[in-house]
This record gives sequence, structure tokens and C-alpha cells, in this order.
Amino acid sequence: MELNPGNSVKHTNRNLVILHVTVFIWGFTGILGALISINAVQMVWYRVLIASISLFAYFILSKTNIKITKKQFLQFFFTGSIVAMHWIFFFHAIKVANVSVSLICLSSVTLFIAILEPLIKKQSISKGDIFIGLVIILGIYLIFKFETKYTTGIIFGLCAAVAASVFSTINSTLVQKTEPSIIGFYELSGAFFWITIYRLFDKSLLTENFNLSLLDWFYLIVLGTICTALAYVAGVGVMRTLSAFRVALITNLEPVYGIVLAYILFGTKEQMTGGFYLGSLLILAAVFIYPIYKKRKNRS
Repeated sequence: MELNPGNSVKHTNRNLVILHVTVFIWGFTGILGALISINAVQMVWYRVLIASISLFAYFILSKTNIKITKKQFLQFFFTGSIVAMHWIFFFHAIKVANVSVSLICLSSVTLFIAILEPLIKKQSISKGDIFIGLVIILGIYLIFKFETKYTTGIIFGLCAAVAASVFSTINSTLVQKTEPSIIGFYELSGAFFWITIYRLFDKSLLTENFNLSLLDWFYLIVLGTICTALAYVAGVGVMRTLSAFRVALITNLEPVYGIVLAYILFGTKEQMTGGFYLGSLLILAAVFIYPIYKKRKNRS
């Protein structure tokens, strides 16, 4: 039976709106990182705890079967440690620099995926990937040159991008056999486990009194539920009707949304030099051009 074309267009348009809202929410994550007063490790620990509980509640309400094999469990659980490092690096970059620097550095994940994916999958790196990578490197160089006071934040932002590229490359293989939302749940649970081990080791968890301000609790709940669990499920859901190319292109708006929001909310704190904006423009241009280039390459 043939589907109604009108309904198909409506579903596509609705999912486009959902995707833009989801990407906007992801961009807002950096704002919350700046607003929450606790350190990056604490923040991520609370985030993954709240997100794991939220996703587990979602699975119960939707009666989703989340049983997996022992091999899958270990894969997801250990990948969760990389997810934890990614978020800790990202939020620490915000704490020592600002939202704009952290988001732009995170945009370089495209560069690291272009390098790592062929190495992990034993493929050759194309000339186009090298060119895009060089443009991003030039952008990073300009930011380093003109924003020397944020050097530590830039380094941590780039470390966050490297970690993101590693688990994204791993997940691109894992997702072929398991539902993304289930992968997300076990990886978030794994992240919570590994951060808990770390916090027990440095003894910070032993002195955790959970005596946060009401505002911090509010921001953390928003971060864990809306910006992590809900956004993850929504981001996965739109992939049923939208192409990977369109999803990738719209997802690249995350740093744009985040930087605009940061400038509106924090004003002069987010004001940067001309060199930063030139470097950012180069990185964002490369990030937007990359999926277009990959789509044309796959056609040929």
C-alpha cells in the first residue's frame, strides 16, 4: 500500500523542526555549563546520573526491551568512559575559558573523525579530507594566536573534540547492530560508573553532600533530562525520515546557536578578537562544506 505523499512531507517537515530544536538544545548545553557553579567532574557526574535515570524511565514507559549480549554490554560500558572524558573536557574548557571558545574547538571533531575513521576502519584518507582538515587546522591556529589568554581552554576544547571523534567513530560501527537509544543508555550508565570510580579514587565523592543551590539543581535537571536524555531520543527519532546528510548539516548549527546564545546572555564576557572570529569562520565553513563534499564523493 502506497503512503500518502502529503503525510510524508508533513512528517519530514515536523522532523526538521524537531531536529532544529534538538540542535538548539545541544547548543544551550554550553550555556548551562557556564551557569552551573560546580566543577566539570561533578557536573558530568550529576548529568549522566540524571540522564541514565531519565532514559531508564523512558524505556519502562515505552516498554522497550533493553537486553543486550555480554559483549555488547562491555563495548558500550567501556565506550562510556570516553563519553565521560569528552564531557569533562568540554565543561572544563568552558570553566577556564568561555562558551564560544569551547564550542568552536568542539567543531573540530570533523577534523579528528576524518583522520580517525579511516585509521580504525583501515581505509585511505582522501585528498578532500586532508584539505578540509588543513582549513580547520588553520582556523585553530588563528584562534590560538589571537586568544592566548584562553590557551588552556582551547587545549581542553580540542581534547573534548578528540574524545568525541573517538566515541562517534566507535558508535558508527556499534549502531549497525543495536538501537542508538539503547547504546546511549548503556554508554551514559558506563560514564556514570567510571566517573564514580574516579571520584571515589580522588575522595571527592566521599565529601559530596548534595547540598547544591536550588538554581544549580534546576540547571542540572534541565541538563540531564532535556539536554541529554530527551534531546538524544529526539535526535535519534528524526533519522527515520531525514537523510544522514541533512542531519549532519543541521547538527553543524550547534556552535552557531550556542555562540549566539552565549553572546546574548553573557555579553562582553563572550566578546572575542577579530582573529578568533576569522578562525571560527574558517572552521565553521569547513564543517558545513564537509558533509556536502562527502555526499558528492559518495555519488561518484
